[in-house]
Amino acid sequence: MKKLLPTSTAGSLPKPAWLAEPEKLWSPWKLQGEELLDAKRDALRLSLQEQQHAGIDIVSDGEQTRQHFVTTFIEHLDGVDFAKRETVRIRNRYDASVPTVVGAVSRQKPVFVEDARFLRSQTDQPIKWALPGPMTMIDTLYDSHYKSREKLAWEFAVILNQEARELEAAGVDIIQFDEPAFNVFFDEVNDWGVATLERAIEGLKCETAVHICYGYGIKANTDWKKTLGSEWRQYEETFPKLQASNIDIVSLECHNARVPMDLIELIRGKKVMVGAIDVANHAIETPEEVAATLRRALQFVAADKLYPSTNCGMAPLPRDVARGKLHALSAGAEMVRRELQV
Repeated sequence: MKKLLPTSTAGSLPKPAWLAEPEKLWSPWKLQGEELLDAKRDALRLSLQEQQHAGIDIVSDGEQTRQHFVTTFIEHLDGVDFAKRETVRIRNRYDASVPTVVGAVSRQKPVFVEDARFLRSQTDQPIKWALPGPMTMIDTLYDSHYKSREKLAWEFAVILNQEARELEAAGVDIIQFDEPAFNVFFDEVNDWGVATLERAIEGLKCETAVHICYGYGIKANTDWKKTLGSEWRQYEETFPKLQASNIDIVSLECHNARVPMDLIELIRGKKVMVGAIDVANHAIETPEEVAATLRRALQFVAADKLYPSTNCGMAPLPRDVARGKLHALSAGAEMVRRELQV
């Protein structure tokens, strides 16, 4: 990306009310069959248009064609039984009813590739596509087959690599792997989590990113954040390993977070997607607030490696709030861009 401080979103954007119930994760679709397929494409077009109107530089599908950033991918894999459900603790934070791994996992056909091709056909801008990371995938399942988190993560890494290669061939410029689990399971991240992530990006020529945040603005996550004290230093545990990895971009949460900004120094040399928009409240940031976050980050990352973004996905937010936040992100980045070019 040649533009200085190119803006992007970390992940999801709100769905229109005619597609799914607003402001809700795992919201069921309101349509079926061909009508649903058409509606998903319409929502993708609309999401793209709203990003473009807001001035976002690196656009995405807004995750309009999926109910959830992890489970929608898993639904298309063999070896996982969605009818056989168990309750598990998600990232040591909240209980959820999840599907069960009952056999060897495999991918018989592409999951998001047709959607990516469609997005590519709608714009000449750089496009980014998000996939769940291996560790976050295993944390959203009950495993009765492999009986090993690491073994299952390696299997998922192979499957993700298959999908990522086809997304790249479809014209995706940046493939992002969402790994909020990296902020929780530090020993596993360093023992095999980053290694499985590198297996997922093996052979890719497009840019790759890992998104590590403190989660959607849902109660379970906001309650967890209240227990983390005055400084959130989780990134300190994993950044050294990521700095030595082949991942091109690291995406992190900054605005309204208690993350010490100087932790970015630990990934010096990487491109950094700096979360300058808080997704955990409905207050729309001012461009000045966004600019202030970016200026602080510029103390620790070179301007040509800084990508202003959101802290996380915005699916649970009202559409008008998300729209306002996108405009603020773009305007704040432009303020700092002008300062740098003087």
